[in-house]
Amino acid sequence: MTASRMTSPELADWLSQVEEDILDPSMPICDPHHHNWERPGSRYLLDDLHADTSSGHRVVSTVFVECMAGYRESGPEEERSLGETEMVAELARRSSRRAAEALEAGRSPAAVIAGIVGFVDLTLGDEIRPLLAEHARLGEGRFRGIRHAAGWDASPEVANSHTNPPRDLYALPSFRRGVDILGELDLVCETWQYHTQLGGRHDADRRELGADLGLAALARACPGTTFVLDHCGGPIGIGPYAAHRTTTEFDGWRRGVDAVAACPNVVVKLGGITMPRNGFDFHRRTRPPGSEEYAAAIEPWIRHCLEAFGAERAMFESNFPVDKVSVSYPVLWNAFKRLVAQEDETTRRALLHDNAVRVYRLDAAGPATP
Repeated sequence: MTASRMTSPELADWLSQVEEDILDPSMPICDPHHHNWERPGSRYLLDDLHADTSSGHRVVSTVFVECMAGYRESGPEEERSLGETEMVAELARRSSRRAAEALEAGRSPAAVIAGIVGFVDLTLGDEIRPLLAEHARLGEGRFRGIRHAAGWDASPEVANSHTNPPRDLYALPSFRRGVDILGELDLVCETWQYHTQLGGRHDADRRELGADLGLAALARACPGTTFVLDHCGGPIGIGPYAAHRTTTEFDGWRRGVDAVAACPNVVVKLGGITMPRNGFDFHRRTRPPGSEEYAAAIEPWIRHCLEAFGAERAMFESNFPVDKVSVSYPVLWNAFKRLVAQEDETTRRALLHDNAVRVYRLDAAGPATP
């Protein structure tokens, strides 16, 4: 059985085969990308998140990113995602209470869910304003933006995003209007698409996707909005992209990253690239990787993103529990710390904590206690 199909106890046993001392344990971390859900056969709620974030590293805050969890089962379709913000706001209140109780008792506090990125259908254009206002009310000071996933690929071997996006989503005038409104309200536009959708021609058959359909064109068209590029731009490593480590495919991803990085209103998340669709296949092994092996495997992608965006426009992310099928939480953050071990302390802290706090305005997050 592969790790991606294990039950939670089986996955925990598989990951426990590799244990390491925590590197630089006093360094504060803001994990700007995790999910919470309860689905048939899969659960990742507050206790699960706190078990991971309290496993040795000093994770002080996190940002939840939408995953179609907790949706309302009735009411207008465009309002059902409000249930997710309601659900996470409750988890955030509980995380704040736990942190306050731990501090009062003289213990190290567990991480606080300080930011929420929800979902609204941005193709609704001006109609999203009241929906965003309601997300903000329900988020109780923690609501920070929207992710409308855009992952699309022609190959039947590559699953499209859960939003079932059209190929030309980023070019739709109504979508771009929705993105502009996010900027007007100081909300981020979180983006999740594949590397073939970043800036032009990249796919294995050398077909032209069209630069006007890519994220770079969208970011240029909406200069007043801050974009957060998830998962190093989404390099695909399965199906027609299985040879993504070859010069040809890596160069295609790199050109896309460079096109997006040329837009000053985009920041990148470093991580989220060992899902099964990325092709590293750690989840198929009998033993998970240690941090040295893991860091070496992802280094080309992390290194190029850092070169393209610069340390001031990048932040490490866990993408848990999705990437948990490949690596444990303490090993993951050890690997990230290894990748920037030669940087000065200010840069390390920026990549592991400060940039996420700044981009998501977490210093202005909701109260520590309800």
